Order: sequence, then C-alpha cells, then structure tokens
Amino acid sequence: MALLTASAIVVVVLIAAACGGDAAEPDGRAYPPHTGIVATTFWVGEVLDPGSPDGSQRLSAYDADWLASYGGCDGVDRDGRCDTERRTAANGFFPTRMTPRQNPFYLDLPFDDRNDPAAFEQRGRVVPWAGDPGYAGRAADRSTSFMKNRWVRIQHGAAVCFGQIEDAGPGEYDDAAYVFGVDDRRPANTRFNGAGLDVSPALNGCLGLRELDGQHDVVDWRFVDDVDVPPGPWTRIVTTSPPSAW
Repeated sequence: MALLTASAIVVVVLIAAACGGDAAEPDGRAYPPHTGIVATTFWVGEVLDPGSPDGSQRLSAYDADWLASYGGCDGVDRDGRCDTERRTAANGFFPTRMTPRQNPFYLDLPFDDRNDPAAFEQRGRVVPWAGDPGYAGRAADRSTSFMKNRWVRIQHGAAVCFGQIEDAGPGEYDDAAYVFGVDDRRPANTRFNGAGLDVSPALNGCLGLRELDGQHDVVDWRFVDDVDVPPGPWTRIVTTSPPSAW
C-alpha cells in the first residue's frame, strides 16, 4: 500500500514544530491524554455498509446532510461511489478534486451527546466544558451538541496535528469512561481492531499514518481548547456550524 514519502513526513513534523504543537499549552484546560489508541480513517461521502444505521458518512451524528454541508465527496467520486485518496503536505492535506466548505481536518469520538439517550443524559455531568459559557444550562436542550466542533490534538510518532469533532463513533456512542476518563481507559468498542476514533483523510495524511484505510495505526490524543490550537492547515477553514435539525 502507498506510504508517505520521507519528504512529506518531514514537512508534517516541521508544520507541527513551527506551530508549537509540542509546546506547553498554558491557556486552556489540561486535558488527560489517551495513548496507544487505534485510529481508523473515514471520510464524508463514504458508504461503508448501506444496510447499517451507522454505515454511511453522507450524514453524521450532528448533520442530517453532512455530504451537502461539507461540499461533496471528501475524496474521489467514481461512478457515484466516494473513495478516499492519499493526502500530502503539498496542498496542506486538502482534497485534490473538490473544495470543502468545512474543515477537512475532522474526526469522531464514541460519544454522541445528541442522539444517544445514555450520552445525552450524562453530558451535563461528564463533559468537562459543560459549565462553560455557551454550554451552561443547555444539557437538556437536544438541539445543541457539546461535542460538535470541539478540537482534539492527535500525535503519531513525531507528527502533531489538530482536528474538529464532526461525528460520533466508531462502534460505540456512549463511551464516557474512555472519552472523558482520566485513567487512559481503553475504548469499549471491539470492532475495527478496537478503534477509539476515526480520522479524516486530511488527518491521516498530516499524521503520516501507514494505512490509507486500515485499522492498525496507533495514535495519542487529547482534547484542547480553542486557545490552544496553533495555526496550521487545520485552521484554514474552521467549522462553526451548529447541529442540523433531524
């Protein structure tokens, strides 16, 4: 399978270093790290299993028409099938055949705080920023999400990249113990080699993952607040849209 060239990986590392990806982050909260987590890759427009309620990325947990909101297939449209493509530092890891309307550096985590009953009931207690302005007092408001658009710092080897949460999964949707735990808990999910998050093709390329669409790459991740997100290709387009109505 295709691999990033050595020069592309060097560019990734230089981007992270120039942006202060490994520097101290004193302005926001100190969120606990999640280490050695399997990361799989997904993309807007992917149809993994048309017979499964969570098998299509034409929609997301927070957007009933994610495909349209994003601007189309985040990859290569082949006779109506949306395939992924390898991303490189040459264009900031952006897609090569479409212009996204939202941030191509996106990911999911297994806590759907809007649609999953258990996650919705817990979110006011377990989400660390639930009491912050914009969230406080809205735990019972199903039109809002405490997860959508939040930032995550992800590291693979020396590469450090940042992305926004735009979906929920993989495999589980109320795994609060893993997502918000302070003990580096393993994901409850057992599918896809026990993956604990899906990353977009842009993040796949930025991180230098070995597999374009596999289940053997391992990353470290943690939440970060907006003030701790350094400039980089992930800030060229920042997604700010609220959840859509279902």
